[in-house]
Amino acid sequence: MRLSQFFLPTLKENPAEAQIASHRLMLRAGMIRQQSAGIYTWLPLGLRVLRKVEAIVREEQNRAGVVELLMPTIQSADLWRESGRYDDYGKEMLRITDRHERELLYGPTNEEMLTDIVRTFVKSYKQLPLNLYHIQWKFRDEVRPRFGVMRGREFLMKDAYSFDLDEASARVSYNKQFLAYLRTYARLGLKAIPMKADTGPIGGDLSHEFIILAETGESQVFCDKDWLDLDVLDKAPKSAEELQSFVDWATGFYAATEEKHDPNAVPIPADRLHSARGIEVGHIFYFGEKYSKPMNATITLADGSTTPMHMGSYGVGVSRLLGAIIEASHDEAGIIWPEAVAPYHVGIITMKAGDAASDAKAQEIYAALTAKGIDVLYDDRDERAGVKFADLDLIGLPWQIIIGPRGLEKGVVEVKNRRTGQRDELSVTDALARVGA
Repeated sequence: MRLSQFFLPTLKENPAEAQIASHRLMLRAGMIRQQSAGIYTWLPLGLRVLRKVEAIVREEQNRAGVVELLMPTIQSADLWRESGRYDDYGKEMLRITDRHERELLYGPTNEEMLTDIVRTFVKSYKQLPLNLYHIQWKFRDEVRPRFGVMRGREFLMKDAYSFDLDEASARVSYNKQFLAYLRTYARLGLKAIPMKADTGPIGGDLSHEFIILAETGESQVFCDKDWLDLDVLDKAPKSAEELQSFVDWATGFYAATEEKHDPNAVPIPADRLHSARGIEVGHIFYFGEKYSKPMNATITLADGSTTPMHMGSYGVGVSRLLGAIIEASHDEAGIIWPEAVAPYHVGIITMKAGDAASDAKAQEIYAALTAKGIDVLYDDRDERAGVKFADLDLIGLPWQIIIGPRGLEKGVVEVKNRRTGQRDELSVTDALARVGA
């Protein structure tokens, strides 16, 4: 993409309303624009990252054997009355009455709707286990939306739901999701810490949050340093039989929030205890018959008797993840994207606007990268080099190729790694190899 043909409304100054790094940088980098409190338009650059994060979440759900569908954003209040949650959920639920006086709501989550779908079509124990998910917009009317996409009112969420015959098989479904979450965060360039959690209004007695460490995290987190040094996926189970022992191993590492941390009862040596701020990036639940029983979501067993299905739900705030990644990966100049989700892999800059040799070399490199299927952003604007450098550092592309008359006289271009800041003068062939072409 040529930057002269792209829509990238960057800002030089920090917006006054932005209190944390991710909100400030997403606004400055032209990724989002606030429409009203907690509600944002996703501008082209932000949408590119959002779609890449969404794709990784989707691929790992599919890999775990979860089947995708798509449910509507608007739900019937009657379903929530069946489960008993309509009045209990509180003012975060946006309640709507249509022209026919039917009571509806903008879904904050989908346990009731999917329970209704499954009870309609699943009648026999032979149809289980069943695991379904969708990636859809949600709305929760936060009393105080803040921190940009980290705590907005409208957000994109992956929510999955498992349906099983009994508790034992339901815990297998839970463990598969546990592993899928660790894989997802690893691919996003994040180190996620699994932590036992309260179930809140979702219900049930088994739940884990996944926390990433960031200086601006919402709460203080204590964890085992050994977990931070591990490549968890190296120990990932190779078979279904190994899954339970893997989850037992992973949850055996100490992790707690400040509220639950007991310094007098920590089961690890003091030199392995690590303390930092943390951000929640996912939450999974097993809640048994909480919804299936009141909503009569039953299956028929081999002997003709019926029993409620056992259920779990598994949420990832896809749009929230962008803010979390930025909180964990930025510097004073701007965002530092992990390569897997960067809006573009490489940015090309010419030092001297209008220099024919520089422009020709930039177009040659641009064409070569594009032909290899690499996402590249070519800053072909008639702007000063300093403006171009600042914008590329701000939007955080992993690699920059810098072309100038002096370098071309020596037969080289400059390659900059955004994360490390390292700059090297290389031939064009070596520069393309360095950035992965």
